[in-house]
Amino acid sequence: MYFNLSEEQLMIRQAARDFAQTELKPGVIERDEHQKFPAEQIKKLGELGFLGMMVDPKYGGSGMDSISYVLVMEELSKIDASASVVVSVNNSLVCYGLEHFCNEEQKQKYLVPLAKGEKIGAFCLSEPEAGSDATSQHTTAIDMGDYYLLNGTKNWITNGGTASTYIVIAQTDASKKSHGINALIVEKGMEGFTVGPKENKLGIRGSDTHSLMFTDVKVPKENRIGEDGFGFKFAMKTLEGGRIGIASQALGIASGAYELALQYSKERKTFGKQLSEHQSIQFKLADMATEIEAARLLCLKAAWLKDNGQPYAQASSMAKLFASEVAMKTTVEAVQIHGGYGFVKEFHVERLMRDAKITQIYEGTSEIQKIVISREVLK
Repeated sequence: MYFNLSEEQLMIRQAARDFAQTELKPGVIERDEHQKFPAEQIKKLGELGFLGMMVDPKYGGSGMDSISYVLVMEELSKIDASASVVVSVNNSLVCYGLEHFCNEEQKQKYLVPLAKGEKIGAFCLSEPEAGSDATSQHTTAIDMGDYYLLNGTKNWITNGGTASTYIVIAQTDASKKSHGINALIVEKGMEGFTVGPKENKLGIRGSDTHSLMFTDVKVPKENRIGEDGFGFKFAMKTLEGGRIGIASQALGIASGAYELALQYSKERKTFGKQLSEHQSIQFKLADMATEIEAARLLCLKAAWLKDNGQPYAQASSMAKLFASEVAMKTTVEAVQIHGGYGFVKEFHVERLMRDAKITQIYEGTSEIQKIVISREVLK
């Protein structure tokens, strides 16, 4: 097995690391405190090509592979998960779906500005009563001939207020169940489309999370993605790649917390010696390092399978399941190693702990990942 990264991948990782340190780290505590969206930083990420990383250059993308995407997500998430989730959604949920399933006209109109980082996209699946269950859509898109009449509410939408392009999953024919669901491209400013107040969250507080309301929104037929009834398959295929992004975000949060704990253990002295000299701390660090490396390998394997055209649903769910649990466990231990200082914002680990929790929830809870994994292993 070949574990070395290419020279290009190493350069991409270093570029992301440098950006995180110089552009994201300054002000990250303030943005978290005031729930401030990192608009300036996201604009610069777009200019660097990180918002359309895997999109073909002919559509304005950077043409990178999924492994590079994992590397970038890890480095950004070490510092600011609120910024990295924008990168994740725009790349693996919005741009991926548009590039692989839209027609040429749709790609030129919507994909190109998203891949260039000129606009931001949002993926609208979750609902007040449906969560990540794509089969239980209460949002409806009634076929009116040359347009769909869209009604309903979407919850927990990342980039909800800052996006210009929204991919909305809605039910057209309930009698057909999953085969009656469509994916529609909705533009900000369409009459009847309202963005609700920003959610006041525990973690990723800089992320722009809103509820969206649709009241008799007329969506042109040409904005439907794929054939009639393709929406469920579209959502499932898109989420497979989305889980690689969230797994990588969880990996980065865990890795960032571990690096801070490791550094602190070498600086802090108790009972006449450094924390790192105490065996109990050494054991914690050993467990953290081992689990993070295992999570990293799962993320890279899922990305490698995707890049090589092999089935990766099981691998991406395993990566998301394991990495999110590692993120939660590692950040808690990082706070513990810091002791009282771990409760203080300026040491960053309390924020990483709060950010880690969401990785266990979005893109499907741990239970949903286990359903996907068990379905795959029982085939």
